[in-house]
Amino acid sequence: MTVSTSVLVRPAKPEDITALGRMGTALVRFHHSLDPLRFFLVSDERGYGAFLAGEMRRQGSIVLVAEARGEDGAGRVVGYAWGRLEGRDWALLLDAYGALHDLYVEPEARGLGAGRALCEGMIQRLSELGAPRVVLSTASQNEAAQKLFASLGFRATMIEMTRERST
Repeated sequence: MTVSTSVLVRPAKPEDITALGRMGTALVRFHHSLDPLRFFLVSDERGYGAFLAGEMRRQGSIVLVAEARGEDGAGRVVGYAWGRLEGRDWALLLDAYGALHDLYVEPEARGLGAGRALCEGMIQRLSELGAPRVVLSTASQNEAAQKLFASLGFRATMIEMTRERST
């Protein structure tokens, strides 16, 4: 477990699935709002929750949550990260790696250090599983995330470009 300010990072539990579904859907909606042609839209929070529940059971996959503790000591899940070990990918010209697929923190919890703590926790766990590097993608417009990732030692290596089919 990792502690950052008033935030505890821990492995996700089955009782976190509802919160994971809500936050995962919010992440998808955010990306869709940036570029609706590139990112699909989901409205069923249970679907994303079920997807992450499956990842929690998958070998080499890691789902972490950030839990903020109130003055009463009660914890509330305010963020999550999902990553997994990936093998050599010839299409990406990428040797075996750990992928940080999702990182999300509820808007009202931003600034508590949850995003940094989740990212650091994921890097640590992927390294413990043998990942020689961690790779992630971030939306080109998400400058706040890019700043966080750069401060943690990530560097830009690829730029995704998309072209829609002409009608």
